[in-house]
Amino acid sequence: DGNYCMTCGSDKTLKLWNPHKGTALRTYQGHGYEVLDAAGSFDNSQICSGGSDKAVALWDVTTGQVVRKYRGHAGKVNCVQFNEEATVIVSGSIDSTVRCWDCRSRRPDPIQVLDEAKDGISSVKLSGHEILTGSVDGRVRRYDLRSGQLCSDYIGSPITSVCFSKDGQCVLAASLDSTLRLLDKDTGELLGEYTGHRSTTYRLDCVLNEQDTHVGCASEDGHVYFWDLVEGSLALSLPVGQGVVQSLAFHPRLPCLLVATQGQVTLWREDSFQPQGDPD
Repeated sequence: DGNYCMTCGSDKTLKLWNPHKGTALRTYQGHGYEVLDAAGSFDNSQICSGGSDKAVALWDVTTGQVVRKYRGHAGKVNCVQFNEEATVIVSGSIDSTVRCWDCRSRRPDPIQVLDEAKDGISSVKLSGHEILTGSVDGRVRRYDLRSGQLCSDYIGSPITSVCFSKDGQCVLAASLDSTLRLLDKDTGELLGEYTGHRSTTYRLDCVLNEQDTHVGCASEDGHVYFWDLVEGSLALSLPVGQGVVQSLAFHPRLPCLLVATQGQVTLWREDSFQPQGDPD
């Protein structure tokens, strides 16, 4: 709902925040090494996380306890996502596999393993019936769970981040050739290319804003860049800090952006922004 945010880091913890007030609400401890990704469930009651300890963890938000730990990946877990109902966690690892874990079962094994990638999985996103993955092998793969089909598009450069457009028609992919590419989801046609940022070494995020009018990307030069989706022209360059901007996330509905760099999270919003509701 955009009222809370999660951060995770090299101190082996996750933290839950009210970003609009800048207050830390809770710290979650239970990973053995750095935590690389975290996601919240649709009802804010659960969190999933993955990290360098090769484990995927399911947390109870209220108690702060680990409900389940899923082990099966052979390398660090780069990315985790819940499905819409928060009944399944999907995790992507440096071991080149995507694993799907049943949150309601006591079984230790994944319910599905997607092992088509030839190198590490850097990014995973879910829609109602699709799993989208980006891999260091330079391919964007989309698994259609309804039809049982796999669509694969070759970018050529190691992919750092992928995401769906809000209308579900397009896929945005960021890669280590310092280029963002917008692809037609069904045909794979290249609809746009966006350059100007620097991405050659790190796993950096790409995003679409809440209205699909702009694409954005983190950069290794301390900035966040936004381009006009249709025209491809640079619309905005936000100076965030001195170091690499590692992560960014848009509010689900409003012009509001979270940016993480060097152990610090900053919130950017339009002057007219009003948080909806006032979470505790």
